Amino acid sequence: MSLRLVKKILKKVNSYKDEMASLTDEQLKNKTPQLKEKLANGATLDDILPEAFATIREADKRVLGLFPYDVQVMGGIVLHQGNIAEMKTGEGKTLTATMPLYLNALSGESTILVTTNEYLANRDCKEMGQVYKWLGLTAASAVPKLKKDQKLKPNHKRIIYNSDIVYTTNSALGFDYLINNLASSAKDKFLRPFSYVVVDEVDAVLLDSAQTPLVIAGAPRVQSNMYKMTDEFVVSLKKNEDYRLDEDKKNVWLTKKGIQVAQDYFRVPNLFDGKHVELVRHITLALKAHNLYEAGKDYVIENGEMYLLDVSQGRVLENTKMQQGQQQAIEAAEGAKISEDMRSMASITYQNFFRLFKKIGGMTGTGKTANAEFIETYYMEVIQIPTNKPVIRKDYPDRIYTTLHDKLRASLSLVKRLHKKGQPILLTTADVELSEIYSEILLHEKIPHNLLNAHNAAKEAQIIAEAGRKGAVTVATSMAGRGTDIKLGKGVPELGGLAVIGTELMPSKRVELQLRGRSGRQGDPGFSQFFVSLEDDVVINSGPKWLHKYFEKHRNDNDLTPKELKSWRIKLAVHRAQKQKDSQGYMERKQTLDFDESSKKQRNLIYSQRDDLIDEKGKFKFDPEIFITKHIDRYLDEHPDLTKKVLSRYIFDNLSYTYSGIPDDFDVQDLKKVRNLLHSIVRKTLRAKEEELENQKEIERFYRLAVLKAIDTGWVEEVDNLQQLRSVVNDRSTAQRNPVYEYHKEAARSFKRMQEFTNNLIIKNIMLSVIEKQENGEKNIYFA
Repeated sequence: MSLRLVKKILKKVNSYKDEMASLTDEQLKNKTPQLKEKLANGATLDDILPEAFATIREADKRVLGLFPYDVQVMGGIVLHQGNIAEMKTGEGKTLTATMPLYLNALSGESTILVTTNEYLANRDCKEMGQVYKWLGLTAASAVPKLKKDQKLKPNHKRIIYNSDIVYTTNSALGFDYLINNLASSAKDKFLRPFSYVVVDEVDAVLLDSAQTPLVIAGAPRVQSNMYKMTDEFVVSLKKNEDYRLDEDKKNVWLTKKGIQVAQDYFRVPNLFDGKHVELVRHITLALKAHNLYEAGKDYVIENGEMYLLDVSQGRVLENTKMQQGQQQAIEAAEGAKISEDMRSMASITYQNFFRLFKKIGGMTGTGKTANAEFIETYYMEVIQIPTNKPVIRKDYPDRIYTTLHDKLRASLSLVKRLHKKGQPILLTTADVELSEIYSEILLHEKIPHNLLNAHNAAKEAQIIAEAGRKGAVTVATSMAGRGTDIKLGKGVPELGGLAVIGTELMPSKRVELQLRGRSGRQGDPGFSQFFVSLEDDVVINSGPKWLHKYFEKHRNDNDLTPKELKSWRIKLAVHRAQKQKDSQGYMERKQTLDFDESSKKQRNLIYSQRDDLIDEKGKFKFDPEIFITKHIDRYLDEHPDLTKKVLSRYIFDNLSYTYSGIPDDFDVQDLKKVRNLLHSIVRKTLRAKEEELENQKEIERFYRLAVLKAIDTGWVEEVDNLQQLRSVVNDRSTAQRNPVYEYHKEAARSFKRMQEFTNNLIIKNIMLSVIEKQENGEKNIYFA
């Protein structure tokens, strides 16, 4: 979609401006039923777009006192077309979204706006909801403020999601989707079919969060007692002697010496003889806990409990835990409370979740650099929308230093100079740990400031909104405050506006541009300056070897004043390191999507089967006798040489707890007789159960439940297995095997085993269940 076409549609919207302005409130409100009628008579959403946009544009003015600029209308057009509108910070994306949301809600299908946190979802729903309600539509937040331990019930969620327009967060919507597909009856389901969604900060949701799968856990495993024991062992090991880290810090393993140390420590003759698989797994988890994860960057410990962090934003990831025991291993390493190791019951990645919608629109301040990935993954193009006023902010080139210490001193010198004259400063870091280091330095220098990271995210919007006041100093993790405008205080423009000071090389150009864009909204003055050192994570992990050698040679230079590195070769290497890290992120997201392809196919099949089963109005095509007898015939074909003991065991385990036993003179080698015997047991048991259930409706419900419970049990095991399978196949890359191919191969085998397990369980649920009649006439069913 070209900007020229967008401007052409904008002209049509503007042609309605005077007409809408001349209408009375009642006449303007009446536009909603008129537009719905046009859709009912065959018009498309594209046909009514100009009139609908003009309607809500005028309503925005009358209700909120805000009349969307032309550039906001252009952004709204892009969103409606299912593309991404790149609009700079402060251009009013919240108001922009009202236009496509109103238009698409007129269709009667689900229309949802997704943002990055609950505060923004509730704030925007409350403010923008006034306009929708004024025009006769309903709006609701799916993340309302609730009391502690209070949860929304399915009937309340159904009311919310039946609203014309719903505001929510990416995690809440994703978890609601998984919960909705765990419902055991139609009345427990609350979501409508997904139609249209607008994703605010689309790069943060669809790219930065793409590798964190949404997982619902339940059914705890038997808790291991090895976490503390193996942690104590790993602490005693020496790096490079007993274990080694790869250069990218993505894997860690015991050396030959380390294996011998482990065998002596745990008193086992051979660690890898196949008898100590769990011990090896726990040692590996402990090694990873101490070497691959960092407090303040990957997680935080609060009140003795561990919480994961969003790497790019520094925010706590709600309801999210590491899988396969890694969570518990880190908790042991930190001396925190070791949480229960739960099975994964349902899982989906954001990539595949958002591709469930018929149409996605996205808003961001920095998306063009990832345009190719958005097109490839989500079939969305990034369209750059002009700013309402020219950007006059100055973006200075990076200042590069050898060590972290030099960088800190240089950046602090600039902070002190700017603070002295009262210019507001937004000091941004890539992780929680560095934000706290800067906070300590500022306290030592007696510079009052606000600190915004995972420990106080509740005050995020308030802190960010006040960051433009005269004399304000705000230290924040890189993506904090997205969605909240920083408005300049009185006298601040004359001082030069907001100063954004970046304290390290960001992992992607998008994040860097987002931070620079915090300053200079709506033509405000301001500047951005980033300070980089050769000790920054991105440089260490993605920089060339010669740059690492340069750092080792000059790291101990004792210059009294920080020496800035101005060599073009070093500058080029640093910027290439960022580009390399960005490319690595893209490849990892692509691999995550490739991995999830098998899960997606299995998930779609299972969810479709579940929907058919719990839809009581639908036709339930299931003949238990045919299903069970086919299983029996297959069993007999696979076991031609039966004994009485084996046959009796098969009957008791699968068909009847109460069978009186095989007659002494029965010939188990006569397969025809055996088949007839088993078939007669099946028929007799089925007739008895159907008599207990009395009517056809109860009988059908019994069979539905028997199949549903079996599918759910099998699927929980499969989801948990697929989660663990990923970590297993990743290790196969060291043996020069393609981990994605290995995963799909093993996933297919696993699904086949699950189907066999499920089919066996269906038979047990039907044949071995107990039906108990209560005094009030209701029946309780206890499955095997």
